[in-house]
Parts: sequence; structure tokens; C-alpha cells
Amino acid sequence: MKLVSRDLEKDGAGQVTLIPEESEDMWHAFNLIRAGDSLRSTTVRKVTTETATGSSSSNRVRTVLTVSVEDVDFDVQACVLRVKGRNIQENQYVKMGAYHTLDLELNRKFTLAKQLWDAVDLERIETACDAAQMADVAAVVMQEGLALICLVTPSMTLVRAKIEHNIPRKRKGSCSQHDKALLRFYDALMQAILRHVNFDVVKCVLVASPGFVKDQFCEFMFQEAIKLENKVLLENKPKFLLVHSSSGHKHALKEVLSNPAVTARLADTKAAGEVKALDAFYNMLQNEPDRAFYGITEVETANAATAIETLLISDKLFRSQDIAQRQRYVALVESARENGGDVKIFSSLHVSGEQLDLLTGVAAILRFPMPDIDELGRDSSSDED
Repeated sequence: MKLVSRDLEKDGAGQVTLIPEESEDMWHAFNLIRAGDSLRSTTVRKVTTETATGSSSSNRVRTVLTVSVEDVDFDVQACVLRVKGRNIQENQYVKMGAYHTLDLELNRKFTLAKQLWDAVDLERIETACDAAQMADVAAVVMQEGLALICLVTPSMTLVRAKIEHNIPRKRKGSCSQHDKALLRFYDALMQAILRHVNFDVVKCVLVASPGFVKDQFCEFMFQEAIKLENKVLLENKPKFLLVHSSSGHKHALKEVLSNPAVTARLADTKAAGEVKALDAFYNMLQNEPDRAFYGITEVETANAATAIETLLISDKLFRSQDIAQRQRYVALVESARENGGDVKIFSSLHVSGEQLDLLTGVAAILRFPMPDIDELGRDSSSDED
């Protein structure tokens, strides 16, 4: 993300002009833009003009509109952000108060204005504009007849391709049908990797499967690469890392990313840090349950006692249309940091974020046990009533 300008007042109001340059940036923009904000960007509008004779003609014109945001929709596959709202600035083509949908795309500048830019929003802009924060990991999760090619970025797990082939079972005395189908499947997967993995950017390609499927596939792929003199695959062979997984489905990626061999290889990526934190939480929940809690009331109670060592929170909670609810989570993050806690903001489009969302989206590892946290939480909520 390129930061063009930033104009913020002392009270936190102001505007920021940004240019999204990567698909990852569109996810950051989706998390920044909310109902009530105003958004300014170029757009194409169909305009109907009537002549003196009464005939009318319509043509499409490019103009700059500022809308008061009412609804935001993110198309992950097309990498387009659709922002619907009412026009709030004079425009020769669009009446004041008329509805319009702005389509934000890569390399299209936009200006976002808010009444309050809070700490979480400002941190997201810093993250988005810091090129060093970008992860560069690809993953192939597979089993016989099924494979997913994923790109693992700091904020998203993007499924770039799904390869499905029917593999006949081995028959007694004849395996030829099974073997031929398997080779066709491997070939289709190899072509998909070449199409969807940019080896100039990607530093590591994880290949995961149950049993020996991954080994057989990689053996096939590199033999083909030698035969076809495919320099891309041959030069990037050291980037491939083979790991065990329980299946070839997307959920197996969490298990792959938490593998010690993988974590060591990906130590510098945000994705690996999130997975590591979530694993630590689950281990604590199992071995020392009085030091691991989830749910906003329990976590706030722990924070009031300055007990939070690591706060795990989903970015989904910061997209709430309820301002008071959002401010509650922002206050929790700021307070946990002030008390010396480590805050991990998980992306709900990442496998680890999906897991955290199943646990209410907020969890904490504590510095010391708090066995009576449930009672304390109930007491404080009854006091508020």
C-alpha cells in the first residue's frame, strides 16, 4: 500500500489518501472502510442527456465522487472492494444524496475520511505500508485426487486453485487405470503451480499430504522438469518443503503451519506468529486452564487485573457497525499493550483467524492463574446492571 498523504487533527479526525498496490492491500482497505466514513475516488457513471428535440442519449463518464459509506463488500476472488453510499459533494453528473457504488481496485487512489482514526486503524495503515510485513509463502495441500494451491499472506489464506481428478481404485492384478489417472492428476497440479506461484516473490512452497502422496508428486514433478528442461522448477527446487498433513483440505493448513520444521523456516512471517500464539493458547487451555480464557467478559476481567500476557483478537471484531462495541475492543487492545501485554491481531481470512473466530474472536494467555475469573466477570457485569 502506498501512502500518498495523511492529514489528521488532534481530536483524531482527518483523512488519509492511499493507493492499493497488492491484493493484500484490498483486505486492509476492507478493514479500514466502515459505515459512516466518507470515501472519495474516481468512478464511471452512466449519464443520460436529453437534447432540445426531446431525444435522449446515454454515455459513460469518468468522474470523482465522495460518498458517505453505508455498505462495504469485498470480492476476494476478483480482488475488488465495492463501497455503496450517498453522494455528499456537488458533482455535475450525480445529484447530492443519490446512491452510487464505488469500485476500489488495485492502483486506484482513494481518500478515506473518518471522525475518529483510532489506534487499531492507524496500526493497520502502518502495517499495510510496510513492505517488510509481506509474507511470501505458497502451500500445496493434497491427497490422491484432490489438491489446493494456497498463497499464505500475513492477512489471508488465498485459495488460488483447486485440482480435482477422479482416481480409480487399484484392482487386483491391474493398477494401470489408477496409475494413469494419478499421473494426469500430478501433471495438472504441476501446471497449476507454474501458473499460480510467482517464484520471484515466494521464498517457500509447502507441499503437504497424508502418507507418501507429496513425495510421489514431487518426484514426478522434478523428473518432468528435467525431461522438459523447466528452469523455473529446477532453479527453485530448494524452496519446496515436504510436510505431513492429515488431509488435502484447507483446514489441514493450520496443522501444516504449526509444524516445527515449517515454523523454523517461516519464523519471520506474521502468519507463523499467529499460528504459534494460537497453539500456545490451546496448550495452555489443556495444561493450565486457569491461565487461558476466551470471551470478551473473561478477557476484560483478566485485563482489569493486568494479567494478560498475550491477547489474541480477530480483526472481524473491529469491523463492527456498532461504534460502542468497536471502541470496547480498541480500548481492550490499548489497555493490554499499556500493561505490557503482547497483542496479536488475527485476520479472519487466515486459517488461524478462522479458528479464533470459533472461540468468540477474543482470547488471552495470562501471566498468572485466575481460577475465579468466571465469578469476577459475573460480579462486574451484575454491578454494571
